[in-house]
This record gives sequence, C-alpha cells and structure tokens, in this order.
Amino acid sequence: MKFQEVKTIEERLELMEELSRKFLSRAARNDEEGRFPFENIEDLKKTGYTSLTIPKRYEGEEISLYEFLRLQEKMAEGDGSTALSIGWHMGIIKSLGEKCSWKESIFRSLCEKVKSGALMNNCATEPQTGSPTRGGKPVTTAVRKGKEWVINGRKTFTTMAPVLDYFNVSAAIADSDETGNFLIPRSAEGVDIEETWDSIAMRGTGSHDLILKNVRVEDDALVELFQPGKKGAAGWLLHIPACYLGIAQAAQTYAVEFAKDYSPNSIKGSIIDLPNVQQKIGEMELELMRARHFLYSVAKQWDAADEDERSGMHPELGAAKLSVTNTALTVVDLAMRVVGARSLSEKNPLQRYYRDVRAGLHNPPMDDMTIQMLAKNAIK
Repeated sequence: MKFQEVKTIEERLELMEELSRKFLSRAARNDEEGRFPFENIEDLKKTGYTSLTIPKRYEGEEISLYEFLRLQEKMAEGDGSTALSIGWHMGIIKSLGEKCSWKESIFRSLCEKVKSGALMNNCATEPQTGSPTRGGKPVTTAVRKGKEWVINGRKTFTTMAPVLDYFNVSAAIADSDETGNFLIPRSAEGVDIEETWDSIAMRGTGSHDLILKNVRVEDDALVELFQPGKKGAAGWLLHIPACYLGIAQAAQTYAVEFAKDYSPNSIKGSIIDLPNVQQKIGEMELELMRARHFLYSVAKQWDAADEDERSGMHPELGAAKLSVTNTALTVVDLAMRVVGARSLSEKNPLQRYYRDVRAGLHNPPMDDMTIQMLAKNAIK
C-alpha cells in the first residue's frame, strides 16, 4: 500500500509503524557493519513516502509539518539513521514548496523526478568552514564559462550520499561577492563520492564527502542566491528533533519490556514492580510527554502561520530543537539505568540509541547559538 492511498494521519502512522518494525529488524546489522540502509530507502520510495511533501500545485500531497514530524518520529523508532537521512530530502522539498524561491520550471521538474523516486539533499558543510549556520563563506567555487558554470570543491557530511540523485551545492561565485546554490545531478561528469563516513553515531546515514572536480552544469543550475548564515526561519528542520525523539521512545519501549521480563532470583516477580524502576520509567514518560507537547505545538504554530509570522519563529524553532534533542539524551540515559550493565553490550540496542542521540548535539542549530538567540530575544 502507498501513503497516497490513505488520507488520514492515523492511517499513515499505521503504515509507517509497519515500515518502522521492518527497519528495526535491520538496524543492528546495518549499525554493526556501518552499512547504508539501502533496503529501507527503497521501501520508502516504493510506498510513495519520499514524495509526500511535494506541493499540491504539482499534484503532490503537501503534508503539514505536524504530520511530517509525526511520521518521522515513528520511523526513527525503527532506525534513526534512516529517519534522519530521508528527513533532509523530505524537508527540503517541503521548504522549497513553501518559499517558492526557485524558478518554477526548475522546481516543478525536480518534483516530477521525485515522484519517480529521485532523492536530493543540500550540500553545504566544508572542512574549512564548519557548520554553514555559523556563516562561513564556501570554499567551493563556481566560475562562469560562457553559458555554463564550472564548479570545484569538497563537501563533507553529505548525508544519504550513496543514493542521492541531486546535490544542492553551495558555492562562492567567482569575481563577485555572491554565494549561490547549484543543483547538480549525480550523473554530471566530475562528481564523485569519497567514502569518509566513520562516525560512531548515525553510522547508517552514509554522510560521505562529495568531490566536485571541474563539474560543468547549465546556466540555470544556479537555483538560488543567499547570504551565508542569514537564511530565514526553517520549520522543516524540526525533522531533526523528531528523529531523536523517536530514538528516545524506542529506548523507553525497550527498557519497559526488559523490566517486565527480567526476574533475578533475589526478588519475587520482575523488576518492573520495583519502586526505583517505576520511578525511572515515570521520569522517562514525563520527559517524552513534555518534549512532544513542545515539538508538536511549535509545528502546529508553523502550519497555521503566514509568511510574516513564520519569519519571526526562530526562537521557538531553535528552542524546540535544543529542548527535544537534550531530552532524548536524558531518556536514553534513564533507560540504560533501568537495564543496567546489559545496556553496554554490543548486542543491546540501547548502546546504539546512546550513540545515535548524541549526534543531535551537532545538528543545526547548535545549542550555543540557540541560547544566544534566546538571550537576545529576551533582552530585546
């Protein structure tokens, strides 16, 4: 069944629940081998999930931010790497549809390809500049040669690199002070992937380096001009905390099931009946409940807002990411305290959840930038 064949959030969540269980069955092997989850991505494409954020004006579903995050959270319960990976593609398509910042013919063409399974991601991070949110100018360059652009550079953290069909690459435009995004097809000559991803967290995201060597693209490949570090409010980036919230939920679920089954001979029954264990489970539930209310209230606020209102939502968006991501760390820690030393076993999923949630601290926006923004907002 395809996601487009069902129309309610509840029905789509049921379909995602089925996929999430399938992803969970593959997660341990993929993590152990540092393997990209090719099968998971193929399942998402076959079920039509990867095109759900295409605008209605292009005959897409244009699901709300709220629904998008709900589905992403459920997916992450099965496999965080898969959810974080596809979240970038889904969110970018949603954002482009909302902003209408690209030439319509270019974006429409991309959406038609997405309907057929094409995947894309932004490629902005570089070794010399660090996180693009901090405003560093790209070292990657674009030089105009007649009616073409010639692009050279290296991009790091190119999530989903093994299966991307299009790379939206930021580059400094030679002989000017401008910076632009260039939509580059994987098939372009000079495009290469160097498999550098060796992170202990989110091992399955395939976030390798993108190498661009004298890549020639047509004039209209320049899809957008922007000022580094000055992009507008981005509700779609809430797919990041939604992913880590899903991982935290998976950790709580595992801890509860473990506590129900574990019965040392020093007590009668299982440890689920012990007050100290119930205390930790209750704390996890409180943290998850609080995080969900925060995340989804901000998502609904975004969905209901007009363009001007959305432009002023930086504080809420940053605060939601910071709060939910750090809550996920707390929940996984509590789950490991319930399970004890067994949680450190390579065969135990909690050690994977522990490593994966820490990656959220390094996804944008960074905690320090959010706190500074909130301080300035309060002072103002």
